[in-house]
Amino acid sequence: MPDPSAAIETHGLTRRFGPRTVVDRVDLRVPGACVYGILGPNGAGKTTTIRLLLGLIRPDAGGVDVFGEPFSRHSLRRVGSLVESPCLYPHLTGRENLEVTRRLLGTARAAIDRALETSRLQSDAGRLVRDYSLGMKQRLGLALALLTEPRLLVLDEPTNGLDPAGIHEMRDLLLRLPREHGVTVFLSSHLLAEVEQIAGFVGIIHEGRLTFQGRLSELRERQQSQLRLGVRRAEAALELLRASGITAHADGGAFVRADVGAREAASVNRLLVESGHDVFHLSVERQSLEAIFLGLTNGGTE
Repeated sequence: MPDPSAAIETHGLTRRFGPRTVVDRVDLRVPGACVYGILGPNGAGKTTTIRLLLGLIRPDAGGVDVFGEPFSRHSLRRVGSLVESPCLYPHLTGRENLEVTRRLLGTARAAIDRALETSRLQSDAGRLVRDYSLGMKQRLGLALALLTEPRLLVLDEPTNGLDPAGIHEMRDLLLRLPREHGVTVFLSSHLLAEVEQIAGFVGIIHEGRLTFQGRLSELRERQQSQLRLGVRRAEAALELLRASGITAHADGGAFVRADVGAREAASVNRLLVESGHDVFHLSVERQSLEAIFLGLTNGGTE
């Protein structure tokens, strides 16, 4: 049964182009009123997944539910999107661009002011779009997507090509949408560091398959700790650690690494010192989220 609390659910979503399967039996579950980031390297199937979610292309198998109902044209009234660069008229002002789209959609005039306020473009609404920065154009594209007051916003690489100031503006806007307006934001990216700062939930896709899905905190729980030790007689210390049942390996020169966490650091240090080893360096290092991401997009699976 579809879950009405989920903004998006997919069931075995599959799309092929000729002999190549680009999206392979993907089961997404996107909670309502959150930021969900789908991550993967270029060519992983992110954009095709987004096009399937928006009904721009049809799946070869599987289906999409939006707010507990099978996706249909009626669903589009509750969905806003920004795929690739927004289509804007550079010789018109920001407000005039919104007015053109508002008339096509048949929404109330008040929708323009709401969209400008949400995207923080009120003070620049009277300027010609050709004078906008790239970041302002992206925010105007979001304002266009917000004209129907959607419950779900689907974005493909929304910060791609932006300078640091534009990225900050976009990040701030996307964080505010669920908190202040109850909008679910579903976005794609190939940059974990960027998604990490705004998303509460993530899905990682590799070669069309979903290799991880869950809270960002669940991904962080996969971070493994290692103990890095500087020891005078590294080879002998390595043999001692292995003989004691500790997984360890050389780390170049006088350094070794042991697959233990911070809690075991004191006991490992004591073992080495009491066995006559001089320990001159000890640090606990955690595997980065980037390393986990790379593992999941290089053949790793959940």
